[in-house]
Amino acid sequence: MRPLPLAPVMLVMILAGTVQSADAQDISAIEKASGCPKCDLRLGELRALDIREADFEGAILREADMKEVVLTESNFKNADLRRTEMERAKLHYSDFSGASMRGVDMERATMIEATFNRADLRDADLNGTELSGANFERADMRHASLIRASAPNSSFKNAKMDGVDLERVDLTQADFSNARLRNSDLDRVFARGANFEGADLSGVRLSSADLSDANLKNVDLTGALLRHTRFAGADLTGAKGMDPARIVGACADENTKLPYGIELKPCS
Repeated sequence: MRPLPLAPVMLVMILAGTVQSADAQDISAIEKASGCPKCDLRLGELRALDIREADFEGAILREADMKEVVLTESNFKNADLRRTEMERAKLHYSDFSGASMRGVDMERATMIEATFNRADLRDADLNGTELSGANFERADMRHASLIRASAPNSSFKNAKMDGVDLERVDLTQADFSNARLRNSDLDRVFARGANFEGADLSGVRLSSADLSDANLKNVDLTGALLRHTRFAGADLTGAKGMDPARIVGACADENTKLPYGIELKPCS
């Protein structure tokens, strides 16, 4: 059955939370209603939608065209955003907790201090995004791509990040404690002061990365490649699985704490 159109009388019903579906073409009506919670807007043409504090909680936005939308401080809790196109969107301070976002395209979107707690972001395109202070705690980010993203002070605590691509990402003081990053690509990451305590880094690739002053206590580095990576001031107390044969040109300084039996060349 085709979703019902957003006639003016239905706006009252939307605000009351009673409408289950809505015509995705009626951008003006959605803007007047400041969103459309629990509406069915799949495949909708919503490009350049502009609402502050919009409410799309529980909405179905699957495969909608939301390129360049401005939806700051908005509510997307438990929304369906699978394969939604949100390139260059402005979504800072918005809440995507529990949202289904597998395969979402958010390339070059701005999401400063946005929340993605327990969101499903598998296979998501987050390349070039601005994620300063964002919260991805317990999110499922397996095989997501964040190439050249900026995510200082962001939290990825307890996140599933197997096979994620973090090449050239700014992770200054980010928190990956107890996260799972098996077989992930961390080439050229800038992760000074980041917290990886208890994280599973088995099989990761760390090439030309900067982990100066990082907390790497009790991490699992089994099978990891550490090539030309800086560990100046880093704490690797209790780290396991470091294989000297897979440590190529990595360096440390007098403040670096290494597991027993592991030696690194001095950083220049």
